[in-house]
Amino acid sequence: MRYIMIGAGAIGGSVGGRLAEAGHEVVLVARGAHLEALRERGLTLRTPDGTRTHRPPVVQDPADLGELRADDVLVLAVKTQDAEAALDAWAVRPVAGGTTAAEALPLVCAQNGVESERMALRRFRHVYGMCVYLPATYVEPGTVSAAGAPHTGMLHLGRYPAGTDDTARRVAADLESAKLLAPVVEDVMRWKYGKLLGNLANAVEALTGPLTDEDARALVRRARAEGEAVLAAAGIDAVGEQEQRETRGERVVLEPLPGVPRGGGSSWQSLSRGTGTIEADYLNGEIALLGRLHGVPTPVNDVLRRLANAFARERREAGSMAVGELVALVEKG
Repeated sequence: MRYIMIGAGAIGGSVGGRLAEAGHEVVLVARGAHLEALRERGLTLRTPDGTRTHRPPVVQDPADLGELRADDVLVLAVKTQDAEAALDAWAVRPVAGGTTAAEALPLVCAQNGVESERMALRRFRHVYGMCVYLPATYVEPGTVSAAGAPHTGMLHLGRYPAGTDDTARRVAADLESAKLLAPVVEDVMRWKYGKLLGNLANAVEALTGPLTDEDARALVRRARAEGEAVLAAAGIDAVGEQEQRETRGERVVLEPLPGVPRGGGSSWQSLSRGTGTIEADYLNGEIALLGRLHGVPTPVNDVLRRLANAFARERREAGSMAVGELVALVEKG
């Protein structure tokens, strides 16, 4: 199986680099300065067990690959706000044997949030959800840092909307060979909704910096409480924090990398790179959407979504808002 990593940032680069290191065939899809750096210098992957450079093929768009192979696996690792364009571009690509990617190839959604799977299933017949727990950083073109040890990450995998099959098990076996835990589960969205609740903190971190202030942590608890109330009203089951911790145990532990400060998670990294977009619509915004559908107020998540988008749009510095200012804006509504 050949793995086409659609998006070679923190997650796509870490998973793609580990797969390449384990001897699997990988193609990286990137753009801009990251694309040029990957083509010129390869992918530098920094992990607790060392720094390595991998040089898999790198492309900018599907046409660069020509006809796809019947054994290709598409791994969607762009942020959700970029997913629709990527899905449209890859769905129509021809596959050897006279079919298309949308008809024949498995597509794995390796993203935060729960919306990409629905987007994908409108286009692709064979969609898989992946709940990504993988502490990684991408802020410098050509370089990705993954600080998890002894395994780089835990990637729960299953068919969407539910179930398992031989393809999921084959993908999981390849991931397991590459220092990545990959439990195959019948209810992958239960895991992704659990991760969504944890990711409601991303906006607070992106706006105010590391969550060391008690007022910031209190705000995160309020955002999560809204999320839990919304999921309960919607009848959606989500894995709890304790089950997540017990499943990971000591198998994926964050180990700071020498000379590689970890500034923050995925939303913080988007602001740090000045991309102009952020995933808040599909994290805090998912809770706001469900709240409106089911009559549950979500004032904290409403404000966090709005402010995170404003920071991204205006390219404001990550972590530059005082916690007290954020709390005051939340109280104001």
